[in-house]
Amino acid sequence: MSIFSRLSAAVLTVTFAGVIACNAGDTAVAAVPNPSADAPIAASKGEQTAVVAGGCFWGIQAVFQHVKGVTNATSGYSGGAANTAEYEVVSTGETGHAESVKITYDPSQITYGQLLRVFFSVAHDPTQLNRQGPDTGSQYRSVIFYNSDEQKRIADAYVAQLDKAKVFPRPIVTQVVPLKAFYPAEAYHQDYATHHPHDLYIVYNDAPKVAHLQREFPELYTGK
Repeated sequence: MSIFSRLSAAVLTVTFAGVIACNAGDTAVAAVPNPSADAPIAASKGEQTAVVAGGCFWGIQAVFQHVKGVTNATSGYSGGAANTAEYEVVSTGETGHAESVKITYDPSQITYGQLLRVFFSVAHDPTQLNRQGPDTGSQYRSVIFYNSDEQKRIADAYVAQLDKAKVFPRPIVTQVVPLKAFYPAEAYHQDYATHHPHDLYIVYNDAPKVAHLQREFPELYTGK
């Protein structure tokens, strides 16, 4: 979906379906528990990365830019080949890529499991298959791209924990797959929500996610 189509979809969403924030916040934010399996808080400052996908990367990036301990969040593509990591090509839904976000964080400030809690709680709806809100296609699928055995262990255990507890009204469809590569998106996609706060798509689909983060996880929210 092109940017123009995406904005048109936002207008149609507002016109025919009311305000839709493509996240789990309206029904399950408060009920999403801490992961029972997690990495411990590191004893000293460091730098680790996590890559997730769940709909348009504008919103995922905006959420994690406001999470304590996150030093950088970059929009990009994962799951496909280097030569197809371009927005208009990825938008065909035929490249294997998902719109993804690479999160760089300090493990002495926040754990990988806590990042996943935000991901499942307010960043997107993990029960929607190949779509989020007005966006449809495999490029909008829900994915955790793990880059270590520890990340895989924590992610698998958390998905199982949430499904067993029936936190969501439908089964979680989030894929947990190895990270092969992350390709940063074009410059105009970076910090899109920050630079275009009045765009209808951002107003109705992504700004509510940041608001949910602030309301439901004040201890993790940073206004940076």
